[in-house]
Amino acid sequence: MANPRFYSTNGPISLRKLADISGAEIGKGADPEAEFVDVRGLFEAGPEHVSFLDNKRYIDTFSQTKAGACIVHPDCADKAPKGLALLLSEQPYHAYAKVAQAFYPAPPPIDFRAPTAVIDKTASIGENCQIEAGAVIGARAEIGDNCHIGPLSVIGAGVVVGNDCIIESSVTVIHATIADRVTIHAGVRIGQDGFGFAPGGDGHLKVPQIGCVYIEDDVSIGANTTIDRGSAADTVIGEGTKIDNLVQIGHNVKIGKHCIVVSQVGISGSTEIGDFVMIGGKVGIAGHLKIGSGARIAAMSGIMNHIEAKATVGGMPAMPMREWLRSVAVFRRLAAKKSDA
Repeated sequence: MANPRFYSTNGPISLRKLADISGAEIGKGADPEAEFVDVRGLFEAGPEHVSFLDNKRYIDTFSQTKAGACIVHPDCADKAPKGLALLLSEQPYHAYAKVAQAFYPAPPPIDFRAPTAVIDKTASIGENCQIEAGAVIGARAEIGDNCHIGPLSVIGAGVVVGNDCIIESSVTVIHATIADRVTIHAGVRIGQDGFGFAPGGDGHLKVPQIGCVYIEDDVSIGANTTIDRGSAADTVIGEGTKIDNLVQIGHNVKIGKHCIVVSQVGISGSTEIGDFVMIGGKVGIAGHLKIGSGARIAAMSGIMNHIEAKATVGGMPAMPMREWLRSVAVFRRLAAKKSDA
């Protein structure tokens, strides 16, 4: 249940409008003009709520839900309790995301400059921007329209931020260009030095990091993630990519479009990742590798070699998923024999 202290709902919304928003089809016998005030989980929902079923593990809960309406795959419609209005979708979770956004739209920025914000006179700020207390906008920085810059965030000299961006509190962005509709969560660091040192007999000599970071449209970056600027080439995050909290992305890394990078992943310098790659939590990727488009990497894997497009790998070091699962099974059998001896 969303706490009204922090969230306000946009309901009520009719079933017909929810179907239009989500692209779902209204199930047989449901009243299109019925209205619903909020979204809830299957177990918590009441007659005034909309819920969803995406994982068939919860089919029993679905069959007993008290929700007034539910987004569900057509294959599961026959398990619905009597009287439940259905919104039928081939992608229930995707449809639910649209419905939830309708009930809880992101608040638009308001045209506001906090008195304690420090904005260089050479910076350019677009229309309808909200700049919170203690934020710093450096010389020659450019901020597009409808942006929110959170408290204590720093937008460094020369940085470019596109339109409709959300930069939350205590973020630092330097040596970077950010496109439109990018969300950067609290504590993110973008554009700092990459880890570049030349070893020598007298110690480790710092290599100047003279590249930048380019973040394309519709990227989301989770809290306390760090993205190093390039050493000579640039670090690039592709359109639509979603990065979780506590991810480290090294210098010169290139991540393609619509990738998913889960928490605590570390990507070493100069690695190139294709489009629609999914990387599970705590994966470590060595430097100068190529990860093909559509590849999937299981959590806690160690990537030490190139990965082909559409491959699914896991383990340390990573190997094809079936091979890894067979090796785990063999190891368990050997361990069992050892304990029985």
